[in-house]
Amino acid sequence: MKKNVLLTGGTGFVGKELTKLLINSGYTVSILSRSKRENTESIFYYTWDIQKQTIEKEAVLNADYIIHLAGANIAEKPWTSKRKEEIINSRQQSAQLIYSVLKKNDKKLDAFVSASAVGIYGAVNGEEICTESTALGEDFLGLTCQKWEAAADQFKKLGIRTVKVRTGLVLGKNDGFLNKLTPIFKWRLGSALGSGKQYMPWIHVEDLCAIYLEALKNPNMEGSYNAAISDSTTNAGFSKTLAKVFGYKIWLPNVPGFLIKMVLGEMSKIVLTGRRVSSAKVQQLGFQFKYENLEETLRVCLGK
Repeated sequence: MKKNVLLTGGTGFVGKELTKLLINSGYTVSILSRSKRENTESIFYYTWDIQKQTIEKEAVLNADYIIHLAGANIAEKPWTSKRKEEIINSRQQSAQLIYSVLKKNDKKLDAFVSASAVGIYGAVNGEEICTESTALGEDFLGLTCQKWEAAADQFKKLGIRTVKVRTGLVLGKNDGFLNKLTPIFKWRLGSALGSGKQYMPWIHVEDLCAIYLEALKNPNMEGSYNAAISDSTTNAGFSKTLAKVFGYKIWLPNVPGFLIKMVLGEMSKIVLTGRRVSSAKVQQLGFQFKYENLEETLRVCLGK
């Protein structure tokens, strides 16, 4: 029988791509969703309500693996106190709901794999290259990711192999971060943000999904792994390369950091800060990135 993978956040950008890869790799996929959807030959849909802490427990009990991608988008709304609470709770409470079903029913998984983010190292700028053993940030992004990973770590108490994927900026076709930038750069209005020196660790969605697949298949993969290319791309470099893909050189000055702070408030840290990240640990497992050159990756994503 085919192994079943339960996905949370399966209807999002990464979730959709990962679902395709899992099915093509011989797995069946179950997806937890807030609303009921019609099952297909390879995808089974179940409902849950994180706030009410309700779930169709069959989704968990039928799973061999769980990949936990669910979490409120940190860049979708301003960081009010209420929004910050939603961002944290969407990650912690969703994992807790799954954990409670597993524990209550004495259900064992082959692995529990959770999304995390390179934001765990803190919203600061600097030249240090962050490895998985680098000191963790104590700001909102750092603490949010720490709580996210702590929610995953409790699965180890059940004797389940647990993997945490610290994701960088995800690039792909017709979705994600590039979707917001494309109109600006297409009309030749693109420019760097703030100093432009902040690092932008990135990864193509295909490589990210391949890392999740590796986490299922490789019994030696356990703990935290950075999922980003180690190429030291800065915001200025990213902007320059994206403009080149659209056939021009940036002519506008950098957008001043104080203006971005005025518009976005504390959330401006997402775009005005960024750290260098090492992917050596996942590569030591034998994992090879398909997309390592930024310009070539952007051309693939944008069909240029």
